[in-house]
Amino acid sequence: MLSIIKQSRWFLAIAIALLAGQVFGHGMSEAEKQSIIEGGNLRYIWIGATHMLSGYDHLAFVFGIIFFLTRFKEIVKYITVFTVGHSITLIYATFNAIQVNYFLVDAVIALSVCYIAFHNLEGFKKWLNVRAPNMMAMIFSLGLIHGLGLSTRLQQLPLSEDSLLMNIISFNIGIEIGQISALAVMLLLIAAFRKSHVFKSFSKASNSFLIIAGAYLFLMQMHGYEHTVNATEYTTGEESQITENLEVTEKPNWKDVVTITIPAHDDKEYKLMLTKGATLDYAWQSDKGELFFDFHGEPKDDKTGYFKSFNKDTKEQSSGSLTTTFEGTHGWYWKNGNPFPVSITLNINGEYQRLDLKNDTTTKHDSI
Repeated sequence: MLSIIKQSRWFLAIAIALLAGQVFGHGMSEAEKQSIIEGGNLRYIWIGATHMLSGYDHLAFVFGIIFFLTRFKEIVKYITVFTVGHSITLIYATFNAIQVNYFLVDAVIALSVCYIAFHNLEGFKKWLNVRAPNMMAMIFSLGLIHGLGLSTRLQQLPLSEDSLLMNIISFNIGIEIGQISALAVMLLLIAAFRKSHVFKSFSKASNSFLIIAGAYLFLMQMHGYEHTVNATEYTTGEESQITENLEVTEKPNWKDVVTITIPAHDDKEYKLMLTKGATLDYAWQSDKGELFFDFHGEPKDDKTGYFKSFNKDTKEQSSGSLTTTFEGTHGWYWKNGNPFPVSITLNINGEYQRLDLKNDTTTKHDSI
């Protein structure tokens, strides 16, 4: 029994460290995007598999589902229901460019981990004195939510308009490969303890940990959501200073005005080179329709793929002021999920070098 407790402590410490590193793991580097474009659908399969294997919230939920299942037929039945659920929303939401705030989706997924563990501990009967909801129906419903989370990740990738359905299917195949791989390891782990006299203690400790981990993930995701919605309230002296909602009328003499046209169901980036401590004022607006955008920066000469997101959202316009803390490229990634082309008018002013020009001179009303 003592050895089980010690192992559980180590497991808890390691898992929390891993979760802390992954909880804000949204977005992707330029190197990742380029590798996807070059790798085609096989690359989507690989990313789907690795995303599932590193998706601790999804894995924790699957772990909770199979914990007390002993028959192969039951395992297949429940996992299939979960797979059908998340596949429906993954395909439908991505194909129709339906986007939900990823922090809120992941917060609900975290609560689903708490729910499955609470069910395993017979919490409805012991502490609420009510009959637990139908397990099959709940797994399917929660699977739909998990699918929205997977779709959020997939829509950050450079999807092809011509091969969109194949991109989605390839990513989903990768998800299932990763899920089956993780499931095999989980079943071996549970089987090893199931035959032991300490399985009851192991069960209680494991599901209690799932509740703690789910609650921890929920708080972290809500914390991230607050940082996104109220970015100006959370900046410090060592962070890139970004002030949102700078009115265009406050900057009548913009240094550059750039028009960027994004085809339907396509994406584009626009980058500037800024030195450390430089200030950039900006305001952009689409002519019609909302766009998902990621305003971010990448350090100069960095080979690790690191980048820092300053603001992510889905809007028709955005404006503000940024003071950088590192030298490198800074700019926007836009994803047009609309069935029609969208033109963006980008107004910029500050200390920067335009990367879309062949020289250092600037011109007005450039189009790309």
